[in-house]
Amino acid sequence: MEMREKAQVMNAEEIRRALLRIAHEILEQNHKHIEDLVFVGVKSRGDFIAHRIAENLERIEQIEVNVGAIDVTLYRDDINLYETQIQVSNTELPFDITGKWVILVDEVLYTGRTVRAAMDALMDFGRPAAIQLATLIDRGHRELPIASDYVGKNVPTSRREFVRVRLAEEGGVDSATIYEREGE
Repeated sequence: MEMREKAQVMNAEEIRRALLRIAHEILEQNHKHIEDLVFVGVKSRGDFIAHRIAENLERIEQIEVNVGAIDVTLYRDDINLYETQIQVSNTELPFDITGKWVILVDEVLYTGRTVRAAMDALMDFGRPAAIQLATLIDRGHRELPIASDYVGKNVPTSRREFVRVRLAEEGGVDSATIYEREGE
């Protein structure tokens, strides 16, 4: 299926500003339990974004914030377990999440199924005091009752479109672009 680039919705500076704003919003909402705050990014890209938000918090508050990453592949409700090409990466949670205020981070919120899978995966590692969601982009079309607590940008899309986030950590430049499936 061919994809056509439709529009860039965020450039590097807009992403930087959005993540700084999200860090301030997280701080404002969680100032009473800042010492129990941890970040868990959904692989892949959510983990890079989680590190950036945590670095912003560390600069703002002069504190150290634990950051981990979770792979939700085997928790997805749309995975074909008989498929031989399933790619699973490592979950990296070098801290206990029990009793912590977890900020779950993903790059794009769409149907909500990835977030549901991430919450299921988190529960296998402990029982957090609370889970909040931070996303760089919310594109709508929810299939589950899931909403982001912190959003970098709302980007209305059609179901024929998708949003691709590129990050410098993957060897590129920061950008978010809408692509459209051709021929549909």
